[in-house]
Amino acid sequence: MGCGAGSIAIPLAQAGHPVIAADFSPAMLGTLDAGIEYYGLEDRITPLELAWDDDWDLVGPVAKAVDVAFASRSVTTTNLKGALAKLDRTARRRCAVTMVANSSPRYDLHLMNAIGASVTCSNGFVYAFNILIQMGALPQVTYFESPRRDTFDSLEAGVADFSRMLEHGNEDKIDRLRDYVAQHMIENPRAGEPGSKGVPQGRYMLDHIRKVRWAFIAWEPVSSSRP
Repeated sequence: MGCGAGSIAIPLAQAGHPVIAADFSPAMLGTLDAGIEYYGLEDRITPLELAWDDDWDLVGPVAKAVDVAFASRSVTTTNLKGALAKLDRTARRRCAVTMVANSSPRYDLHLMNAIGASVTCSNGFVYAFNILIQMGALPQVTYFESPRRDTFDSLEAGVADFSRMLEHGNEDKIDRLRDYVAQHMIENPRAGEPGSKGVPQGRYMLDHIRKVRWAFIAWEPVSSSRP
């Protein structure tokens, strides 16, 4: 659920697994379709336009349609309990979600702390864990970090890029942000090489790696044990 362009669905299909790849965005599904055609996976991946708030009984996969149902970094809904229940009913053997376990991936927590800016950390994974306990599940939690490198072609480009983080009362920290970026800017030895999204990397980067912490929560479907 929330397959995007297929960064997980395509490798799973290449490993021999049939996959239902669902997303609410037609644009993302269009990119996925291109990947399916490129890798010749038409018989392995079934794209499905589906949102968390849709009635899955009408447009979504039927109950117990798959062995494993999961949502990786894509649980974006105001009805978290309903979303977890929908995954639970869809799976026969296992469910899993990956949710952010500190600040939003939009923020560089190291930078924000260095300039004295306030950051609200997400507790969504805690709510998910408690909801699953209330549902009668026995969720298991594993934490991991994903590193990110932001690159840019000049000091001002870096300031402009990171200034998006200065919201919710942090707007007055722009001068501190500029000073920090200037002091911690180093040359990028891989400038010009393709980045994670295929875009050429910039000439400069900060001297620390931005890390985002995630919680991987997995459980056996509660509904599978019900009569």
